[in-house]
Amino acid sequence: MSRRAGRRYHLITLGCAKNAVDSASMAQLLEGAGYEATERPGRADVLIVNTCGFIEAARQESLRVLRELAARKKKGQLLIAAGCLAQRWGARLVEEVPGIDGVIGTRRWMDILEFIEALRGRSAPEPLFHIPDEGPIRREERGVLRAAVQGASAYLKIADGCRRPCAFCAIPLIKGPAVSRPPEAIWAEARRLVDQGVRELILIAQDTTDYGHDLGMRDGLPTLIEGLVQRVPEVKWIRIMYAYPGAVSDRLIEVMARYPQVAHYLDIPLQHGHPAVLRRMRRPANIEWVYRTVEKLRRAMPDIALRTTFIVGYPGETEEEFEALLRFVWDLEFDRVGCFTYSYEPETPSARQPGHLPEEVKQERYERLMAAQQPISLRKNQALVGKTLEVLIEGVGDGLSVGRTYRDAPEIDGLVLVEGEWPVGQFLPVRITGAMTYDLIGVVVNPISSPDGSSRPPRATREPSR
Repeated sequence: MSRRAGRRYHLITLGCAKNAVDSASMAQLLEGAGYEATERPGRADVLIVNTCGFIEAARQESLRVLRELAARKKKGQLLIAAGCLAQRWGARLVEEVPGIDGVIGTRRWMDILEFIEALRGRSAPEPLFHIPDEGPIRREERGVLRAAVQGASAYLKIADGCRRPCAFCAIPLIKGPAVSRPPEAIWAEARRLVDQGVRELILIAQDTTDYGHDLGMRDGLPTLIEGLVQRVPEVKWIRIMYAYPGAVSDRLIEVMARYPQVAHYLDIPLQHGHPAVLRRMRRPANIEWVYRTVEKLRRAMPDIALRTTFIVGYPGETEEEFEALLRFVWDLEFDRVGCFTYSYEPETPSARQPGHLPEEVKQERYERLMAAQQPISLRKNQALVGKTLEVLIEGVGDGLSVGRTYRDAPEIDGLVLVEGEWPVGQFLPVRITGAMTYDLIGVVVNPISSPDGSSRPPRATREPSR
C-alpha cells in the first residue's frame, strides 16, 4: 500500500511488557492501514503514548513524556494518550496535560484506527475520550499478533485483566476482570511467531496461572503449554512469568519438567514473607505452601531458576515483620529477587489502611533487603563457573557479545558477557569463566574456525540490539 500524507505515526511505550504487546498490536493495525512509523516526533502526523499508571513513579514518567510532546506539537498533529494512565484518569489526564487530543483506554486499543478518524473528523477542537466502563471484549483481531517481538524473543500475552484481590494493586481498576484468550488463537499465534524466526516465547498476563479460569478450564496453563509444545516443537524456550502464589500446581511442575522446550525458570511474585503482612495485602499467606512448592520445583528441576519480587514498607510493616522477610530470603535463597518500596495508590484498599511509613524507612528497608540478596545471587552465579550453558546472543560491539541464559528473563535479570562478536539471535554454547553479583562472563565453546585455521568468532551479522 502506498504511503499517503497524514499517515506517519510516532508511538512511545511506557511500563511493562504487557503494554509493549498492546503497542505492537496497535502498530500492526496502523501499518496495515497504510501508516508508517517514524522515530522522529516532529515528522509524525499522529503521536501516541501508551502510558503506565501502575505506581506514582510510572504516572510521573507518563505525564512528563506527554507534556514534552504537547509542548512541541505542531499544527495538524494529533496527540493521543493510551494505556493504563489513560484508562485510570480519563478526563483528568487532559487537565494535567493541555494539548492532548484524545484519550483511549486499555480496553479499546483495537479501535485506534477508528479513534484517529474520529479525531480528524471533529467539528470542534475539544478532546475526545474512548474509555467505556465495561470490561475487556473477547476480540481477536484477524492478522494482528498479540505479541511484542524483541529480536529472537517475543512476549506473548495469554490473558488480560485480573480477578485477584490484592489490596495494593490498581490493575483490576485499570484492566478489569481477567479475560483469557482462546487457546487456539494463542497456539496459532505462536506458530506464526516461530515461523518468523522467534526462538523464545515469554508467556505473560497479570496472572498466568489463572489462565483459562474464565473459559471453564481447570489448571489451564499446563494445557496451554502442552499445546504450544505440540504445535511449535522447534521453539527453544517457553518462559513463564507472573505465577500466582498458591496456583503453581503439581501438574504445572510436571509439565515444566517433562518438556525440554519449557525453560526451567519461574517467576512467582510473593510480595512478602510474613503472614500478617500478606493478610493485610490480601495475598496468600500460607508460608508453608511456599516452602513446599519451592522444594517440589527444585526436586523436579534441580537446575531451576526461581525469581520473586517483594514490597517493603507496606502500611503497618513493623521492624519485626521486615526482619522475618529477611530471614525468608536467606532461608529460601531465590535465584533472582526484585524489590519495590510500597507506593501509595489512591482508590486501592491499602490506601485506607493505617500505618503508612515514611519514605526514608521504606528506602532503608529496600537497601537492606537487596544487600541480603546480593551474596546469595553472587554465590549462585559463582556455582556456574566452569559449566557450559546455552546463551541467546542479543547484542554485539567492541569485541564483546551480550546474551542471556535460560536463567534470565529479558530486561529484569542478568546478562552474559561473551568474548568475541557472535551472530545476534543465535544460541551458542558458552563456558562460564567468571561471575559477578548479577552477570556472568564466558567464552564460546568450539568456536568456528576461519579459513586461515585460527579459531575466532565470525563477523556479527546484525547491529547491536542493546
